[in-house]
Amino acid sequence: MTHLLYQTDSYLKEFTAKIICIDSDNHAIGLDQTAFYPGGGGQPCDFGKLIINGLDYPVIKTKKGPEGVLHYLAPESSLPAEGDLVKGIIDWDNRYKLMRTHTAMHILCGVVFRDYGAQVTGGDMEPLKGRMDFEFESLSKELVAVIEKAVNVEVQACHPTEIKILPREVAFQIPDLIRTKINLLPPGIEEVRTMEIKGLDLQADGGTHVSNTSEVGFIHVVDYKSKGKINKRIYVELD
Repeated sequence: MTHLLYQTDSYLKEFTAKIICIDSDNHAIGLDQTAFYPGGGGQPCDFGKLIINGLDYPVIKTKKGPEGVLHYLAPESSLPAEGDLVKGIIDWDNRYKLMRTHTAMHILCGVVFRDYGAQVTGGDMEPLKGRMDFEFESLSKELVAVIEKAVNVEVQACHPTEIKILPREVAFQIPDLIRTKINLLPPGIEEVRTMEIKGLDLQADGGTHVSNTSEVGFIHVVDYKSKGKINKRIYVELD
């Protein structure tokens, strides 16, 4: 299996690894360790390149597979060999925008849960914009303005963030660890990664984040929609 370097260091831009498997059907390779985030939890996967035997291999997609994280190579690239050494380089501009966006979504979630007790029913993001669905019976322009002001107070409070990897039995003793309406953690997972915004939010989470809320920038609530009787969608964008 692939050792997931991004789980403990979201700021790692480069790394070295060894090829442990070749997936010729998908034109992809597996590595013994990686800093590429393979996507999940609403956060898109990372892109970048691998340098192997002095040649550049663009990484056009990363995805979790049964043997670990698969790195999909550009179709015009020839496949390297198992055992080859690799230098990986993340598309940092894209990654950092996603880190800011993901932390912004947690700030939004933390404020809405704290102030209104609303659970998350869905979400998605791309660099510097995203949307989150909540179990709200009603949502108005006035309430959205209140929420926008509240989330930016938390951004400017410069809360540090902290990542921990805990045994399942320890993690599930934390109140309100799962903020989604449906618990998305498979029963077989023995360790749970948590992301905490100190003083605001603590959730199970597998994605990448900034180390302080001040890095997020101003959060604009740009739209909201009703997606059902008790399901309301909030759209945000970052400067």
